Order: sequence, then C-alpha cells, then structure tokens
Amino acid sequence: MDYVIELVTSFIAVVIVLTFHEFAHAFVAYRCGDPTPKWNKRLTLNPIRHFDITGLICFTLVGFGWAKPVPINPDNFKKYRLGLGLTASAGVIMNYIMAFVFYPIFLVVTHYLSLPFLTEFLTALTGSLFAYSLSFCVFNLLPFYPLDGFRIVEACSKKHGKVYQFLRKYGYYILLFLIVESFICGIFLRLGPEVIGFTGYRVMYDLDILGWIMRFATNIFGYPITALWGLIPW
Repeated sequence: MDYVIELVTSFIAVVIVLTFHEFAHAFVAYRCGDPTPKWNKRLTLNPIRHFDITGLICFTLVGFGWAKPVPINPDNFKKYRLGLGLTASAGVIMNYIMAFVFYPIFLVVTHYLSLPFLTEFLTALTGSLFAYSLSFCVFNLLPFYPLDGFRIVEACSKKHGKVYQFLRKYGYYILLFLIVESFICGIFLRLGPEVIGFTGYRVMYDLDILGWIMRFATNIFGYPITALWGLIPW
C-alpha cells in the first residue's frame, strides 16, 4: 500500500512540477514578445500540452525526466539577449518558488493533520511536490544541452567560444551518460549493503556522479527554504 501511495503521489507531483515549469517558459517568452508558445498552444496549465510520455515515466520511476520543450523564436524578443536569459531561467525560478511554497504546506500536514490514510497521502504528496520542485530546479541548472542551464550560458555568452561549442556539441551525451550511470548505481544502491556488502554499497554511492551533484546542490538550494520556515515554531 505504501508503494502504491508513493507511486501515485510521485506521478501527481511530477505532472504539477513539469506543467508549471514549462508554462513559466511559455509565459515569459510570450511576455518578452514571442508569440510562438501561444501559437503552439503551450501558454496553458493543461498538463497534456506539455507531456512527453517517456520523460514523464522516467521522472516518476527514476527521478530524472523531461517534458516537451517549449518552442520559441528568440528573433521575436524585444531584447534578444534579455529575452533569451529570462525565458531560459523562468522554469527553474518557478520550481524554486514552488519548493518555497510547498515546504510549509508539508509541515502543516505533518504537524496538524491527523486523519487515517488522508494524512499519509497528503504527507507523501506535499513532500514529493517540495522534493521534485527543488530537484527539478537544480537538475535544469546543469550547463548541458538541452537543459535550461545551457540556455542561460548561451544567453550570457557574448561570444560563443570553445566552452560553449563543447557544451553545445557534447552536452547531451554527457547528460545522457550521467543519467544512465546514476540509474545503474541506483539499482545497486536499492539492493542495500545487506545484499552487495558495505564496501560495494559505498563504491556505488561514490560512483553515482549525478546523484552526488544533485544531493550536494539540493542541500545548498534547499537550506534557505528549510531554515526560513524552520524559524516558525510549528
């Protein structure tokens, strides 16, 4: 039963997080002068418009995934570089705001709600909404094509030098390698030290490069949120 609740709440959380992420891209691009997202019916909170079914399943089951990229035409921006930068960063900013909002809701549910099944369900849901919002924000800041981090680098680069060209050419393959490598390590880690031994468990933990990056970065990004809301005597 616990696994079913975890799977359902994870799916719901992923749908909400991805939808608001992509909507933020579309909304900011439109406000910066580009009607392309509206023409492609992406200026909406309807999750079906943003779904990539494979990316959604991967996100729910593995923890890493993607939605359909919002089509934009930077040439339509009133100010090209500013519009590109704002549009690229809109999704991660939206996710960080969502993490900031969902964390206190999670605390309210865990401290004050006491109803059979409903408390368990809402605790899992609000916890997933906070965790996925934060992790999706951090994941998309990685400077690998086609993530938002690369788009931000692109917007901030006056000259597309060797670093930009390298990330543009090889970023996708680096990202794919990190995801696959993290997934494989995750399989062994889920077996636990009882099965693969403490040494094997530690080796898999250390080899999980993407997992290490995500843990390190989410702790840094999450600290201001948990510290601020932690000042309230719940």
